[in-house]
Amino acid sequence: QEKQAERSEPPPSPTPQPPEPKRDARPTPTPPFAHSLATLRRRGQEKKRKERKRPPPRLDPASGPMSHSTLLVRPPAPANPSLPPRQCAPVSAAAATLRTSPAASSVAQFSRLRTKCRFAAPGVREDYSSTPIDVVADVKTEKIVVLGGSGFVGSAICRAAVAKGIEVVSLSRSGRPSYSDPWADEVTWLAGDVFYARWEDVLVGATAVVSTLGGFGNEEQMKRINGEANTIAVDAAKEFGIPKFILISVHDYNLPSFLLTSGYFTGKRKAESEVLSKYPSSGVVLRPGFIYGKRKVDGYEIPLDIVGQPLEKLLSSVENFTKPLSALPGSDLVLASPVNVDDVAYAVINAVIDDSFFGVFTIEQIKEAAASARV
Repeated sequence: QEKQAERSEPPPSPTPQPPEPKRDARPTPTPPFAHSLATLRRRGQEKKRKERKRPPPRLDPASGPMSHSTLLVRPPAPANPSLPPRQCAPVSAAAATLRTSPAASSVAQFSRLRTKCRFAAPGVREDYSSTPIDVVADVKTEKIVVLGGSGFVGSAICRAAVAKGIEVVSLSRSGRPSYSDPWADEVTWLAGDVFYARWEDVLVGATAVVSTLGGFGNEEQMKRINGEANTIAVDAAKEFGIPKFILISVHDYNLPSFLLTSGYFTGKRKAESEVLSKYPSSGVVLRPGFIYGKRKVDGYEIPLDIVGQPLEKLLSSVENFTKPLSALPGSDLVLASPVNVDDVAYAVINAVIDDSFFGVFTIEQIKEAAASARV
């Protein structure tokens, strides 16, 4: 009966509950540490394998990282089948440095990169001991103008200059001399007077002027020839920009100044002062004494070397005994050594080609300069 009563009683009404909030359709994220330890280890190993397989990025010096790519280049076939292909030294280390360096430094390193290639045929041995030879392209050419080039000393200077490959122009009142030697054909002979010369035609292209002007006569003539003529030549050379002037002067023979008042010495000293003032660092004054050699006068040859050469050898042999006497006034009238005309000529050549050669030169210095130019 009790069970039937329970069945006959109506069920209790459900208690009203608040409505549930709407849920998002997206799946709920898995909270951290929800995976098992084995799953985490497996994912870590897979990530490491992928990173090992991935190629490293390449860096370009100018644009930064760039994708890795493989460049295949087919080498060209050799022109001669008998010769082996060209082989070059590896430069991978230098290339790696360039790839990882900044743009500014990579250019400097690339400029220092050197690659040595071999093109020798089989059986040909290379010589690695050879060194490069530096060739100076700037070759200096000399051209001199010899005033009085047809005279005794002037012709010797022209002959020595031609022998050294120097271009020569001679200006004298007589023009071309009667020499039949081959060297005379290599000289440009001009006839003219220094007092009325057209210097723009004479000095064109010259690098040095050599004056042998001088002579004897009365006082006025010697002052005019030895002094004024040389002064005009020095001024003209300086005006036209000739870099060097060489004057053939005369030894003072250790004479006191009051005995050097003749027109010959005063004219030469005036010309010397003009040269040294206008050309302080490139002017040359040669002071020889008695000059000997084979001198031609009016077609006749005067053998001055018959006297000068033995006297020079004699004074050279007794030089140690006569040197204390050189302090005596006028002693060089006897003790001054004669000078060969070829020594004077080669001393001039030394002055032309040597830019450090300037100043006043005595007899012994003239001989030393000539010996240096003959080498």
